[in-house]
Amino acid sequence: MLRTLVQQRARACARPAGISARQFHASRSSAALTKFLFPAMSPTMTEGGISSWKVKEGGSFAPGDVLLEMETDKASMDVEAQDEGILVKIVIGDGAKEVKVGSIAAILGEEGDDVSAEAIEALLKEGGEEKAPEAKTEEKPAAEKPQAKEDSKPAAPKEEKKSEKSLSPSENRTIIFASPIAKRIALEQGIPLSQIKGTGPEGRILKSDVEKYKPSAAAAPSSSSAPAGASSASSSSTYTDTPVSNMRRTIASRLTESKNGAPHYYLTAEINMDRVNKLREVFNAAAKSAEAAGSLKDGVKSGTKLSVNDFIVKASALALQDVPEVNSGWHGDFVRQYHKADISIAVATPNGLITPIITDVGAKGLATVSAQTKALAAKARDGKLKPEEYQGGSFTISNLGMFGVESFTAIINPPQSCILAIGASEKKLVLDAESEKGFKEVSVMKATISCDHRVVDGAVGAKWLKAFKSYLESPLSFML
Repeated sequence: MLRTLVQQRARACARPAGISARQFHASRSSAALTKFLFPAMSPTMTEGGISSWKVKEGGSFAPGDVLLEMETDKASMDVEAQDEGILVKIVIGDGAKEVKVGSIAAILGEEGDDVSAEAIEALLKEGGEEKAPEAKTEEKPAAEKPQAKEDSKPAAPKEEKKSEKSLSPSENRTIIFASPIAKRIALEQGIPLSQIKGTGPEGRILKSDVEKYKPSAAAAPSSSSAPAGASSASSSSTYTDTPVSNMRRTIASRLTESKNGAPHYYLTAEINMDRVNKLREVFNAAAKSAEAAGSLKDGVKSGTKLSVNDFIVKASALALQDVPEVNSGWHGDFVRQYHKADISIAVATPNGLITPIITDVGAKGLATVSAQTKALAAKARDGKLKPEEYQGGSFTISNLGMFGVESFTAIINPPQSCILAIGASEKKLVLDAESEKGFKEVSVMKATISCDHRVVDGAVGAKWLKAFKSYLESPLSFML
């Protein structure tokens, strides 16, 4: 987990990113109690989620203790305390989604502070615009809208709505208590925690409870919402509703915006991979002996095993140097051309797609590119990427060849102007005048580049693809 030092105590406190100076000073009460504002983990972060609080209400914490585990659009992160104190009240509970940066997440205090309900309420009323909103998945009490027509409404419904309005935010919100590992397994497998009965203390859901869950048991509750005349056969059908995570929501928003807003066009080339495969075999054979010796070069084991994707990444960077117009991004009022090839590699994780970045690939050797790709992919799958390791990039590669996909077209990752889609290598017979049979077998791979026509014209995209093909068909040029 990424460790982030967050301090919001009144005596020594830096303003968190994403919070205005006026909001920040308003959050610091003259009383001893202090508002804990939901922090921003990156300059562009505007909202996130709270996976779980690691300190319970009334519990004390010391510098370095983890206060809570939060979700950003790409990873889960631990938020640590830099000062000691007491977690007086949790305002936004476990499982909250779409929490705005700067919202009041909790109230902090120290030993001997006035922690009465009146003191907490008084602190929450300061800077009213900062009050923590309800999670977006939860509806606001419906009593506020029909007030203008009180006279025409029956008394019973009005009393019912009034009692609903009087509930505190913590009472009006359904909180599911589960261990962090249970939540993670449930999220990865699409299991709704609301349908699991916990066997831990006070009904807490444990890892074993999630592992014992059977999808067939979830069908029964769904039948209660079916019409009275619905047949029993229809109610026995099984399905699972999976809450949308912050990461999945961000992916959906960005790709929809890209597909609808960027005028995509696609160029495909078939590339002979025989020389890459032979050179890779030579390197990997030499790597076995180097691995036994444990030799290092630039901090990287010289015995690093190379993949075909490493050659593709390197060839892409060299082609970007030859055709720099492709190494650009659309920013509305201007087009930004990047001076280095920072290549984003699409990695599939249990929670969605993420694109860690190999920086300045053109200046790195194949072994370094290979080692960094493997390390970043592992961190991406574990949800441990730092924001600077996946935010930015000038060009993206998506490789589905290992899944047997022959070819496909990928959606551009904005504000980048291009993304390269790599298919599987396949055997093919081609004419060969020098062969006795008149033909030979070769290994070919299809590569399709998606281009944003606002930035990259067709001729420019074709020029880049030609350069990319040339490098892969003459891989010794990497060594020059």
